Amino acid sequence: MLGGIQPQPLAHASDGTLPLDVVEAAIKPDDAHFARTRLLCLENTWHGRPMPLDYLADARALCDRRGLGLHLDGARLFNAAVAQGVPVRDIARHFDSVSVCLSKGLGAPVGSVLLGSAALVAQARRWRKVTGGGMRQAGILAAAALHALDHHVERLAADHDRAARLAAALSALGVEVTGQHTNMVFVQVAPASTASLVEHMARAGVRLSPGSEGKLRLVLHLDVDDAGLKRVVDAWAGFRG
Repeated sequence: MLGGIQPQPLAHASDGTLPLDVVEAAIKPDDAHFARTRLLCLENTWHGRPMPLDYLADARALCDRRGLGLHLDGARLFNAAVAQGVPVRDIARHFDSVSVCLSKGLGAPVGSVLLGSAALVAQARRWRKVTGGGMRQAGILAAAALHALDHHVERLAADHDRAARLAAALSALGVEVTGQHTNMVFVQVAPASTASLVEHMARAGVRLSPGSEGKLRLVLHLDVDDAGLKRVVDAWAGFRG
């Protein structure tokens, strides 16, 4: 409402990409009956899946050819970079603007940053003020964010490793693991057993927040160490649903 924006969601392919032929077909013609198509937004990672680098280059080329801006929802951008073994700049260079979350895997207590041109950042600051945003005495939070950027990027590989180990351990227990990508493990539980599983795991000190129809997303991060991983596996092993 505030930005006069009309989102147009498109279905992802199984690898997490938006098929670029579908994107191009969705670009509105220059017609007064339609909102102007101005921006393509991508997410990396998507459900833990890093976007292929050649796909990002192709998306950039499409946007250049059709006069679109390109924005990255990079909440887990550093996970993608670590998983692909490339500097973050190799991903971010394709985009006009990037948002990055400093909590989640990086472990800062709060915070996200918006990266872009000086003009874009100035406009974003104005809109933040218009909508009541802004903080006073935020330096201690900024210090935590800087510490995360300096010390918690390379260690994301440990989260990815623990996620792979968790997926393997649950599969060995007969749990239906539907996917594992970077720091995320996806599990399907029989819907009728979901409530009893949640109760059982809670008694073991493990909280679960199931999605619809027994779907679970288990996310490894800075605060889950090997002991925590073992507690999850041991608790699941004792479930008789």
